Formats: sequence, structure tokens, C-alpha cells
Amino acid sequence: MTYQEMQKLVADPGQAHDMKALIELIPALALLEATPQDPVYHAEGNVLAHTDLVVGAMVNGQDYRSATENERFVLFYAALLHDIAKPSTTVIDPVTGKIGQPGHSRRGAIDARILLWRAGVPFELREEICRIITVHQLPFFALNGDKRSGKPAEFLIHKLSCEQQLWMLCAMAVADMEGRVYHDKQNVLADIELFRMLAEEEGCLRSAKQFPDTYTKLCYLRGASISPDYPFFRERTGSQVTVMCGMPASGKNHWVSHHRPGLPVVSIDDARDELGLRYGKNNGAAAHYAYDKARELLRRQEPFVWNTTLLSSQMRAQTLDFLHDYHADVQLVYLEQPEKVIYQRNNQRDTSLKNEGIRDMLFKWEVPLPTEAASVEYRINENSRKPICEPEP
Repeated sequence: MTYQEMQKLVADPGQAHDMKALIELIPALALLEATPQDPVYHAEGNVLAHTDLVVGAMVNGQDYRSATENERFVLFYAALLHDIAKPSTTVIDPVTGKIGQPGHSRRGAIDARILLWRAGVPFELREEICRIITVHQLPFFALNGDKRSGKPAEFLIHKLSCEQQLWMLCAMAVADMEGRVYHDKQNVLADIELFRMLAEEEGCLRSAKQFPDTYTKLCYLRGASISPDYPFFRERTGSQVTVMCGMPASGKNHWVSHHRPGLPVVSIDDARDELGLRYGKNNGAAAHYAYDKARELLRRQEPFVWNTTLLSSQMRAQTLDFLHDYHADVQLVYLEQPEKVIYQRNNQRDTSLKNEGIRDMLFKWEVPLPTEAASVEYRINENSRKPICEPEP
């Protein structure tokens, strides 16, 4: 499957899509037909039946009609792949028979990322699709706010607008609801419309939330109880820390040697080597060693580089929270290469990590969001010499 083949199957507005050809192009879609759903929320039947209806609803929607060619590509494949992980996440209660697919959105984004990466879909389009899939159901209930953090709907809208196009997320949510048989469909569609209206009122429907400065933005999005509209005074500053992120053999060491020469480097891989540990063995000891080294640099407010894979958002959050607790100024640099390049480079490295291990790591692959640090830079593919940066709102 190639990006060019995918482009040819994107339906024009109001036209029928070719599901048979799409399944031939993406065989994983065939698994959806054998995957059941909770009949309360999906009386239309299996996941493929639902997906077929969702794509049809998307193609016939007003947002799709007014979208550009690239935007249609994003909307089309977000609709097609939004439930791609349901086969692997389906659980059926042995007592009640109730069907659930917990975590299918987050896992679906990873599955879609791997698929689109291998197809050569441009980074920006791929990540827009994956970001939609990750939170594609959020507009169903976003007006209730974030129950975990206690933040209101406005906060969710502000944060999401810095990560993706909210009008696209709304289009996806509408198509997802239109493409099902559900007794409460109209009420949910009304909630989605209210979400859209609130996003427009906040100036976030088609652009990111505007902040007075980067520090205020970072503090607000990290959960500080401050106004997003007025500068937040910074009482102290800490180390300038460059955090590297990317798969093994993606070029992190090379980037550091050229762009941060002479700076101390904190690396769990280096810690593992210094402790004489093999890759994947006693990671706790290696991490403890690296964190101790970083802590000393942070206390002295010295600049340094944190260099490791940090593929999952959970692992990044642990590291970034640690650095932000010391008031560090963090620049997050994400590097990515084609799969073939990574395996070729890894074969040429002196490492105990095999290519099979890298393939296993793909299922934890979550590209950093632009809200994870004050500065997030994306460097994509080995011949790219210019950084792809998220524009400041």
C-alpha cells in the first residue's frame, strides 16, 4: 500500500466510496466484519457495517464538501480507520455477554500511525488523522468537562485546539454518530453541535487558542489554575534542557552531536552501558542512574540534553514532569525516519537491541503533541535539513 494508492480511493464529496477496494488496499479492515459491537450503541451491527456508514456520512457532510484535497484525505481516512483497533480490543463479559472495546481509540491511533507510516503518508496528514482517532469520541461528552482533572469544557477546547483542527474533530464525531443506529443519537448530535459552537465562541474552531506568551500557555495547559488570557509571572528559571524523542536509530545521537555539541548528555542507554546492562535488562537501575545525573544538573541550573526514545506519552510525561518540577525550560525534539532506514541503521550499530525489538516498540509509538513542552520540534526523514515546527498561536 502506498500514499498514492490511498489518494486514488478518497471519494469525492457526495460520491459513493469503494469499500471493497479499500479492504483490498488495507486488509486489516476485513477483521472489522467479524467484530461485534454493543447493540445498545450500535444496533446497525458489526464494526465494518458501522465504518461503512461512517465513511458515507463523512463524504456527504458539509465539512467534507468545503474541505481542501488534503483535508479530505485526512477526514476520509480518519473515518475509515477510527475503529481499526476494535478487533484487538474487544472483550465480552462471560456472564452478561456485554461487549466492550476499552482503549480502542488510543490503540487505534497507534495502529493507524504504523499503517500510514509504512504507506509513506506525509507526516502532517498522518498525525492529523491519528490525533483525530485518539479523541474521536470526546465531543460526545466534552461539555461535561474533564472529570479526571476537574477542568471545564473550555479548557479541553483550548488544549485540543493547540493539538488539532477542531472542526475536523467535530466532523468526525458527527459522522461517527450518523453512521450508527442508536436510540439517543439526536441528543448526542446536539451535544456535538454545542461543542462546535463553544469552540467557535472561544476562537478555537479553526485555529489554536491564543496565549499572551509561551510560559503562560505551558503553565495553563499543564493544569495551573490561571487565566489563559493574561501573562503569568515567572518567579524562577531553571536549566535549558533539550529532550530527544524518537525510535532507536532515528538519528538522535547524530542530531545532538551537531546541534548541542559540548553539552552534558543524560541517557538511559548510556547509563545501561556504564552499568554493564543489556538492552531491556534491569531498566529500573539504568533509569535511576540517569535521573540522579539529571537531578544534579538541574540543581546547578546547567543546560543539558536528555537523550532516550520516550516513544509513549506515559514515559514522556514522567520525564517532562520531572524536568518541569525543577522549572526547566524544555525543548522537545522528535526525530523520525522511514522503517527501512531504521532497520538498516540498527543493523550497523553496536547494540544488543535487535530489529525485532524495534518492531515490538512500534505498538507503544505515540508522537509527541505540540502541547507537551514549551517548544516541540519535528524533524522528519533522513534527508530533511529543516525542522518542521508547530507554529506559535
